[in-house]
Amino acid sequence: MTSPFIAVSELADALSSRTPPVVLDASLVLHPAAFDGDYRIDSGYPSWVEGHIPGSLHVDVSTQFSDTTAPLHYTHPAPQAIADELARLGIPRDTSVVIYDSTGTLWGARLWYLLRWIGVNARVLDGGIRAWTEAGHPVESGETPAKRAAVASWPADNRRDFWVSKEELIERTASDGRPLVCGLPATSFSGEAASRYARRGHIPGSVNVSSRDLFASDGGVKSRVEIALAYDAAGVNVRDDSTEVLLYCGGGISAAANALTLAEIGVRAVRIYDGSLEEWSADPSLPLESVTPA
Repeated sequence: MTSPFIAVSELADALSSRTPPVVLDASLVLHPAAFDGDYRIDSGYPSWVEGHIPGSLHVDVSTQFSDTTAPLHYTHPAPQAIADELARLGIPRDTSVVIYDSTGTLWGARLWYLLRWIGVNARVLDGGIRAWTEAGHPVESGETPAKRAAVASWPADNRRDFWVSKEELIERTASDGRPLVCGLPATSFSGEAASRYARRGHIPGSVNVSSRDLFASDGGVKSRVEIALAYDAAGVNVRDDSTEVLLYCGGGISAAANALTLAEIGVRAVRIYDGSLEEWSADPSLPLESVTPA
């Protein structure tokens, strides 16, 4: 089983090879909600300017790899739109891509999920830029990006459905054996913390495996045993890889980190509810459960 993560030592070796991967910095800052409805985001470009892996390109997932015409944040674009953006960045179809960020791996995971959807050989740098620098590898600073000429457009290859719709979740019955997992922190799942969205709480019938709890304090992914135990504790049988796992969060970002960690332990039958709580909570007819009044 090939890990969806790549270690800093492996990346360093790959970058000095005859066919180095393209390295993308997907850093983006989504601030915690200070009050209900508080939605603030900042570009990760300044952190890339401050220090980045030599030759890397900074990309903005919220604009370059989202459908900006959609009513929800981060709605996934059409597969060909993703492929065309990669071609514009000078990335051919058969080129390996390594993704990292400086903001907890969530944005790196989201871009990884999008690129895997269209058949790109993408991996995520374990521990991100922090692990790279702590291992003593060089960094560059400044605004001059690596120069890559655009390449010809190439066809996207989306052979499997990576997404679950709101309608499918509404029609989901109590007898449905597929687990529905929320990747938000426990206080968001319970409704204790302020929400960026219309209402607090979680989708009835879902369980909580916080994606942030699947990474160590240094930013690296936890061991496969620890990841499996975290899902087991929530009642998700990750040893049965024939059962599809449905994932959601606030807007499809944390859920991508859940998908990434599930792939690390060999579970690839997953789909993400892209609209997540941003869409679900905006419909007053749809139920939400919480332990405190919203």
